[in-house]
Amino acid sequence: MPVHAIRELPLDQLLLGDAVEMMRMLPDASIDCIFADPPYNLQLRGELRRPDDSLVDAVDDDWDKFADFAAYDAFTRAWLSECRRLMHKDATIWVIGSYHNIFRIGSILQDLGFWILNDVIWRKSNPMPNFRGRRFTNAHETLIWAAREPTSRYKFNYQAMKALNEDLQMRSDWTLPLCTGAERLRNDHGLKLHPTQKPEALLHRVILAATNPDDVVLDPFAGTATTAAVAKRLNRHFIGIERHPAYVEAGWARLKAMRAAPPYLTSTLSRRDAPRIPFGTLVEQGLVPAGTVLHDRLRRVRAVVAADGTIIAGAVRGSIHQVGAAVQNAASCNGWSFWHIERDGRLVTIDTLRATMRL
Repeated sequence: MPVHAIRELPLDQLLLGDAVEMMRMLPDASIDCIFADPPYNLQLRGELRRPDDSLVDAVDDDWDKFADFAAYDAFTRAWLSECRRLMHKDATIWVIGSYHNIFRIGSILQDLGFWILNDVIWRKSNPMPNFRGRRFTNAHETLIWAAREPTSRYKFNYQAMKALNEDLQMRSDWTLPLCTGAERLRNDHGLKLHPTQKPEALLHRVILAATNPDDVVLDPFAGTATTAAVAKRLNRHFIGIERHPAYVEAGWARLKAMRAAPPYLTSTLSRRDAPRIPFGTLVEQGLVPAGTVLHDRLRRVRAVVAADGTIIAGAVRGSIHQVGAAVQNAASCNGWSFWHIERDGRLVTIDTLRATMRL
C-alpha cells in the first residue's frame, strides 16, 4: 500500500521506523505540537577519558554519525519539512540541540518558513565536567521554540508558566538537572540505556507551556519515550517515532507504568480563554450589592456601586473601567485590578471575587 494512502492518525502509539519515512505516513495539518531531539552530530574524534584514564560513556552511536555537514543539513531539512507539513497553521515546534548542531537547525528552520518565538537555555545544574580542561564545561543546551509561520495564533499557557515559577514570569533560561537516579533507564548490565535521555521535568515544562489537554504531541526522535510519558501524564495525546527496537520496547514498558493525572489538574485556563463575566453579574449575584463602597488600593478614592452595575465617584458615573480612568485622570484603566472591596478587615480586588465565580 502506498504510504500516502494511510491517513489515520495513530494516537498514543510508539512507531518503530525511520523518522522521515514514518512521518510521511501521517496526514497533513494533524499535529498540535512537536518536540524534536534529533541527532546532535557531535563529531567526536577518538575516545574521551577521565583524569584517572577511565573511559567516558559518550555518545558514539551510529545514529549520531554523518559524513559531513552537508549530509547533516540534508537530513535536517528533510525531517523539518515533514514536520512543517504535519503541523496545522497554529502549531509550534520545539527543537533541542547543542552548539554542534543548533545553529544549523535554526538557520534551516528560518529557511523553511518557521517563525522563531524563543530560544530557551536549559542550564544543567549537574553537567558533565570537561575532563580535558581545554574548553569551558558544556553546562547548557539550547531549545528553539518556533511557530509554523509568522501569522500563527500559537498556544502559550502564560498563566501556567507563571504559576510554575512561583507567580513570576517564566524566563527563557531554565535551570534543571540532568536525567539521573530512578528516572534514568538502564539495560541489563546497569548501563545507561540511552546516552541522551532527557529529564521529564524539561518535557513537563515544554508540554505544559505550549499545549492543552487532548492536543496531539509528536516526537519524531522518541528515544525511550520521555515526551510520550509526560504527554500521557498531562492528558495529551502522543505519537512517538523511534528506529531503535530496544528503545521502543523500553518506552512501552515506561508508558504502561505511567498514570495520567485527572484532566482538571492538567489544564490552566488563561484569562483570554476564561468565560467573560461582567461586573454587573457580581452585582446581580449579591457578591457586590448596590451601595457597596469600592476603594483604590491606598484608599485615596472611593466609588459607590449602583444597581445597574455602574459605579459613581462624585460627579462621574460609568463602568468600573471608565470611572477608574476618570479618577486617575488617565486614558484607560483596568477596573478589575484598580477597584477593591473590604473583606474581613482587608482590601481585595474585585477581580478576586470574579475568580470565585469561575471555579
